[in-house]
Amino acid sequence: QVQLVESGGRLVQAGGSVRLSCVASERTFGIYSMAWFRQAPGKGREFVAAISSRSGSIKSADSVKGRFTLSRDDSKNTVYLQMHALKPEDTAVYYCAAYELWYLGVESGRYDSWGQGTQVTVSS
Repeated sequence: QVQLVESGGRLVQAGGSVRLSCVASERTFGIYSMAWFRQAPGKGREFVAAISSRSGSIKSADSVKGRFTLSRDDSKNTVYLQMHALKPEDTAVYYCAAYELWYLGVESGRYDSWGQGTQVTVSS
């Protein structure tokens, strides 16, 4: 498993932007496929976006397409989630997850490393 630390969550007004970062402890970060999930109060964990190892292919949830951008910088062991045009329904704790080797999927159970989460609150 790899240790993951998220940061960047904050209170923002609707329509605003936030960038989340997730730093991994693993020196071989490039072999890990990474993803962001979120969990709103009283709801289950929801897939947001994933980026694979090697090819850097990206998959995003329909609810965030066109608003959220996922990227990775393997030289910094970091994955980013840039969020624009935020809505109150985007309010949640956002979790970073990792899976060793190639994976581009939405199943949270496949990811074997998780961060502690960072809170994003969007006010109307």
